[in-house]
Amino acid sequence: MKKERIMYAMSPRSIYISFHFFVLWCNAQYVREQGAVTDQLSRRQVRVYQLYSRTSGKHVQIHGRKVTATAEDGNTFARLFVETDTFGSRVRIKGAESGRYLCMNRRGKLVGKPNGRSRDCIFTEIVLENNYTAFQNAKYEGWYMAFTRKGRPIKASRTRENQREVHFIKRLHKGPPPFPNVDRPKRFEFISLPSNRRAKRNRKSRTSP
Repeated sequence: MKKERIMYAMSPRSIYISFHFFVLWCNAQYVREQGAVTDQLSRRQVRVYQLYSRTSGKHVQIHGRKVTATAEDGNTFARLFVETDTFGSRVRIKGAESGRYLCMNRRGKLVGKPNGRSRDCIFTEIVLENNYTAFQNAKYEGWYMAFTRKGRPIKASRTRENQREVHFIKRLHKGPPPFPNVDRPKRFEFISLPSNRRAKRNRKSRTSP
């Protein structure tokens, strides 16, 4: 009897509003799941840049298993290959010089691994309101890449999105081009062709009074 009274007490408008919110929730859940699917068919886009740490004032570098934010601008170990993993903003970060991927272990420590296929080597790019970028680990949700003022990695379980330690700026690398097919712009060369007889006649007719 109580259930029947509750059903009769609900107006058609409240039922419509509840159904509308349920549809919105399902749509948001679907978009989130699709954005997290790994794209294995398309050609992955690779970007090359440096990650400037807001706290240390230096750049992120992957040197073997060690990951720090102590590299100067233009350092070879600061050059990073960032390749897309999904249709959304999930990426893999690889050191151009070391060839190792930036990953996060179960203790929340940043490490460099030779193979970056596992989910702990995937990060989600989050563009913040202050135009900085934060990198959240895909396997450990709520854990961010962060560094201290001395450039040492911070335990990810202690990080939050609004902390300065997780804020980074993408910067272009000052070194030579990272890919062999990227050369310096060549100068435009003019090719001089021999003048024909018609051109000589036209010149003579122009000069004659």
